[in-house]
Amino acid sequence: MKDQKKIRLSKLMSEKGLCSRREADRYIQDGQVLVNKEIVDVLGTKISLDADIRLTDRASFQQKKKVTILLNKPIGYVSTQPEKCYIPAIDLICKKTQYQTGSKPFQKHYLKNLHVAGRLDIDSKGLLILTQDGCIVKKIIGPTSKMEKEYIVGIEGEITNFVLEKLKFGLSLDNKKLKRAVVKLIKPNLLRFVLMEGKKRQIRRMCELVNLKVIKIKRVRVGNVLLGNLPEGKWRFLKSHEKF
Repeated sequence: MKDQKKIRLSKLMSEKGLCSRREADRYIQDGQVLVNKEIVDVLGTKISLDADIRLTDRASFQQKKKVTILLNKPIGYVSTQPEKCYIPAIDLICKKTQYQTGSKPFQKHYLKNLHVAGRLDIDSKGLLILTQDGCIVKKIIGPTSKMEKEYIVGIEGEITNFVLEKLKFGLSLDNKKLKRAVVKLIKPNLLRFVLMEGKKRQIRRMCELVNLKVIKIKRVRVGNVLLGNLPEGKWRFLKSHEKF
């Protein structure tokens, strides 16, 4: 009988959603990972796919302490570390701009290792996810992610059935065919886009290919998490019942 296939422990931990691969490497080195009830602290260790993997109580507590923030990003802010004269969206994360303060008070250490999961360009607004949790980043923008992102898009130009069908499926960017999208006309000159990928300025470039001009873009949903009534420029913590 052939030996059962084995893969790197850190990779399997990531695939199981225990933590990111980088976090897994750190937990392994710190002796915080148990495989079949035995501590494994050697990087690169390979294990069978059906192995029982657990984090120690200390590591589990560290994972639970990680915060995820929802921000209603206004136009004029950039998602990630900007060039000179641009303001990063993370500057909006402070005590003054917190919405629904009764959930959990803001503390400065929440800004440490806070990463954007799915950028919005400077001319777009709406739901921006910032998180300390590498698993959430992977779910939203990882190479195998199929998570939906929904946008309301104001445009100028003639919207025909042919144009809608091309936007749904039939366009290419960067010499690569785009995944199938959901595109619906919800009002005159207002479209709903649902995408499962996030190429740079994708919606604007898609519309250019069918002679439509984008006037405004607002992201209203990522996966099952909605922007809802979060005011522009305000932020709140991800609620316990909200899952990516």
